Amino acid sequence: MSRLWQSLVSVWAWLVLVGCILVWLPLMALLRLVTAPFDRGHYAVGYLFRQIPVVMAGLNPLWRFRVTGTMPADPRRPYVVVSNHESFVDILLISHLPWEMKWLSKAELFRIPVLGWLLRLAGDIPIQRGFGPSAAEAIAKCREVLANRVSVMIFPEGTRSTTADLLPFKDGAFRLAIDAGVPILPLVVHGTSTALRKHDWRFGRSTAVVRVLEPIETAGLTPADVPALKDRVRTLIVDTRAELASGRLDPAPR
Repeated sequence: MSRLWQSLVSVWAWLVLVGCILVWLPLMALLRLVTAPFDRGHYAVGYLFRQIPVVMAGLNPLWRFRVTGTMPADPRRPYVVVSNHESFVDILLISHLPWEMKWLSKAELFRIPVLGWLLRLAGDIPIQRGFGPSAAEAIAKCREVLANRVSVMIFPEGTRSTTADLLPFKDGAFRLAIDAGVPILPLVVHGTSTALRKHDWRFGRSTAVVRVLEPIETAGLTPADVPALKDRVRTLIVDTRAELASGRLDPAPR
């Protein structure tokens, strides 16, 4: 692939993203205003927001995204959803899943004009790294979201891994699931690392997949079970990602 072609396609894809944002912002504001009295979890406006990556990816000829696994039968059953984290593009890939989740995201993103407005309209949850009160406030907001029958999406590594190996998982997502009495829903992403290299604005070729695994119940667990639950989920994600990389799992959509 020539660098000129890659650059032209990347410019096109970024323009598509900007165009979607300009169209979506007033639509989301109107939808939130209309649905606020009866949609306390802001499910509808959040789901509309996640369609921006779907449109962008569909119009990017360099990307082929797939969704596999067993989708939740009830999209309004709340889960704490966790995934490995290869690239910024993981967010765009996971947004293709057919249900709404509120994302625990870096507070800096909420301070970016327009993008921050969209995140707040969608009901996503800011967290400031290294600041204890922010983490406590974010977890309280996550509990509120779960109580409104909307799932919460967390990357338990905390940041993208710069190698092929997963980073250690943090406790927060698993403690939240146990405290709230909701299941963990593990996701596995594979193939996004080539979609957008770190420190490069150009998109690359990527055939990426997100696989939805079976939920893991937390009923009857206590905070003392957090380490075992965390290790179980991490091992499951590591093993499934290895199977996806080897081609032993069928990546065809279901």
